[in-house]
Amino acid sequence: MTALMFQGTGSNVGKSVLVAGLCRALRLRGLSVAPFKPQNMSNNAAVTENGGEIGRAQALQAKACGLAPHTDMNPVLLKPETDIGAQVVVQGRRVATVRAREYARLKPELMGAVLESFERLRAAHDIVLVEGAGSPAEVNLRPGDIANMGFAVAANVPVCLVGDIDRGGVIAQMVGTFEVLDATDCERVSGFIINKFRGDPNLFTDGYDLIAERTGWPGFGVLPWFPDAWKLPAEDALDIAGVAREGGKKVVCLGLSRIANFDDLDPLSQEPGLSVEVLRAGQPIPGNADLVILPGSKSTRGDLDFLRAQGWDVDLVAHHRRGGRVLGICGGYQMLGRAIHDPDGIEGPAGSSPGLGLLDVETVMTGDKRLTSTRARHMASGLEIDGYEIHIGRTEGPDRDRPFANVADRPEGAISADGQVTGSYLHGMFRDDAFRAAFLRELGAESGGLAYGAGVEAALDDLATHLETHLDVDGLIALAG
Repeated sequence: MTALMFQGTGSNVGKSVLVAGLCRALRLRGLSVAPFKPQNMSNNAAVTENGGEIGRAQALQAKACGLAPHTDMNPVLLKPETDIGAQVVVQGRRVATVRAREYARLKPELMGAVLESFERLRAAHDIVLVEGAGSPAEVNLRPGDIANMGFAVAANVPVCLVGDIDRGGVIAQMVGTFEVLDATDCERVSGFIINKFRGDPNLFTDGYDLIAERTGWPGFGVLPWFPDAWKLPAEDALDIAGVAREGGKKVVCLGLSRIANFDDLDPLSQEPGLSVEVLRAGQPIPGNADLVILPGSKSTRGDLDFLRAQGWDVDLVAHHRRGGRVLGICGGYQMLGRAIHDPDGIEGPAGSSPGLGLLDVETVMTGDKRLTSTRARHMASGLEIDGYEIHIGRTEGPDRDRPFANVADRPEGAISADGQVTGSYLHGMFRDDAFRAAFLRELGAESGGLAYGAGVEAALDDLATHLETHLDVDGLIALAG
């Protein structure tokens, strides 16, 4: 029946990983714990057991709690489609696509859904750990706020402020936040944590004490850098890090401007026999790439234009001519076809775009969205795959006669006549260890015996131990109650 909110002095200060670790720590203490984020902005979504979608960070936190992801854990999800507009998902369902100014007017109407979801979780669990978004120091966004102090005040939840010392200036981050918050919001903050410290935490004692003196907030610890954080699924496209290894096969993923559901890369990046690189704008596809992945996108035709602007369309033709393999997932699958048609302007301006032509298929965007966990059978290996689908559009054409997989006796995906190019709507396929090993054998690589799911669980356990060692977890529980 208790709750505690973690807000940050800025974005990417480590709130998501911190909450995931505390979720696991409290679960190991025998508490029933659930995660909650009132508002998230991410194109990396997870499909929930009740047929909706939430931010993938909350899905990881749910795993840390031993729970299945549920739409109540992230009642408002913003999925950017352009630099100024985003799709608004409320309790798992798309309700609108709006520009930033329009969303500012919409926010107050969403507080009811946010509090409704929160109260359901609070009634069902011993403690709810809440994650804020961005920073409460963005006081220009305070009117109508549902992500930080607006929620904390409305739900009467205490706040612990998290600062990132690794980026520098953490004293200014903390004291500056104290100075710009109004008196009511400032009283809502009941403590602070210093995150991502490298070296001996005792070297920061004077700075830690100074923050407490200047703000009046008690400290709950200095948390050293957690070296195995990379083993946990990435929350944001900015967190995708390539892994360069000597020898083995080289996998390249195109870093699209509206990349979505890129969790397919997480297991591949941990395979010891692979070198995984995420290309940024302006970088050419290297000539020694063995596999090029076209990932999902929140704006497929827009990202197809972006892809061409980087010259990647020309590079892909050369890669294919050299005998290289290509895998398109979801939006990437649609891009590989002859054309993409959006007659109703569902993803942007109505019209059609020529595709890359590496698969003999065409896609028509439709208003209905497929959002489901999916069990499929891989055609080449006969292995079962547990994945998920989160897409709009129907794809048809001759290459569909060579499906990638079967789902409930219907063909899924397509493979080119030469076998080099594959398209599929299935996300999450590489989490399956047996399938990933079979796929890598087709690529001419050997799996290193990675047990991906078990590795994530072990990393969460280690993170919980890390937090128990360096933070005043007892004090945080008392603060929540």
